[in-house]
Amino acid sequence: MTNPPETEQRGLSRYIPLSIILLVAVIGIFTLRDYLSFETLRDNRMALMQFRDTNYAGTVLAFIATYVVVVAFSLPGATVLTLTGGFLFATFPGAFFNMAGATIGATLIFLAARWGLGDRLAERIDASEGRIKRIKDGIDENQWSMLFLIRLVPAVPFFIANLLPAFLEVPLHRYVISTFFGIMPGAVVYTSVGAGLGEVFERGETPDLGVIFEPRILLPLLGLCALAALPIAIKALRGGKSL
Repeated sequence: MTNPPETEQRGLSRYIPLSIILLVAVIGIFTLRDYLSFETLRDNRMALMQFRDTNYAGTVLAFIATYVVVVAFSLPGATVLTLTGGFLFATFPGAFFNMAGATIGATLIFLAARWGLGDRLAERIDASEGRIKRIKDGIDENQWSMLFLIRLVPAVPFFIANLLPAFLEVPLHRYVISTFFGIMPGAVVYTSVGAGLGEVFERGETPDLGVIFEPRILLPLLGLCALAALPIAIKALRGGKSL
């Protein structure tokens, strides 16, 4: 029979991965902001291009690994890395490399959060009553739509979109698929901005990161959001539940 100290120790061990992520994230905010920046990319662009030209496969692997670490530990610089992916590898396959790194990193933090808090929190919500329980039930009935919505809507922080599903019993395969395809529009936009950084560097300017809010970009994104929300609206009108 397991004694209480061992049980308590095993329970506490569940929080280790998420605690490490939070600790590294806090440290990274104060120590890495000046390194993972547009200025760093500008100042080291020639060295990066030379390394890419001499070792393309190694550059791809190193880039994706860096992206995974940045996203998994919620470090600053994800936008700069997306631009770097476009600058080094063009819009395609740069967008794919960005999406792969972001999806793997997001999955790692999702698993850490679920292992540490997700199951217990979900059990408490299921056992509760009131508004929070109704919100969770609504999300459960429309998981695919909600998962795509939180990825497509530019106003939802990436960190929140990574953690929230872990507390709502979202299956891993749904999380991975919706993350990969849900971030695709934004990834392609920012990767294409990165692909044009050569001219930006020559003019001594900075990239326009607000491009995603321009009508030619924002309106199609809102259209995708409306498409993702359509099953929810139809279900609400019919008063039915998902299959």
